[in-house]
Amino acid sequence: MRIISGNLKGKSINFVKNSKTRPLKDSVRENIFNILAHSNSFNISFEEANVIDLYSGVGSFGIECLSRGAQKVTFVEYDSIAVKILKDNLVKLSILEKAYVHNGTVEQILEQSLTERFDIFFFDPPFLDKDFSRNLDFIKKKKIYKKEHIVIVHREKKSDDDLISKIKIIKTKVYGRSKIIFGIFS
Repeated sequence: MRIISGNLKGKSINFVKNSKTRPLKDSVRENIFNILAHSNSFNISFEEANVIDLYSGVGSFGIECLSRGAQKVTFVEYDSIAVKILKDNLVKLSILEKAYVHNGTVEQILEQSLTERFDIFFFDPPFLDKDFSRNLDFIKKKKIYKKEHIVIVHREKKSDDDLISKIKIIKTKVYGRSKIIFGIFS
């Protein structure tokens, strides 16, 4: 696994080799960032962005954001092995000072008194997790998003999640087994 672009381009990221976590493929990540950078549907800049990477695993999405100039990334991951590798990656790449790593559930971090607002929300829950969408409701209720923001959800292409009632879907793309949904809170 490698970083695609930015000041850390080409550097490798260690990942977990178990059945609990599913790394985001380089090609899918590259397509997400190409869409964000070149689509007229979004007004998002990575430079100075405040990003939250939910169900982050080893943090490939958030690390890519930091490489492209994000101000800060909050990583949320439940699996302690993935968190250890994530922290090792942040230290190895000398970007730990721009990261906040939370080892716990997404619900735990969202229930904390988050006062900051985020530009980019990335959801990469386990494909079998059908309850993740309630976190979208919680974010919307707490209004922890900036006026110009984007919500990106990575799901299995056959998943039948009811996200229309949670976010305004702007674009959906399918890459192999992955479905990427881009939207905003309205």
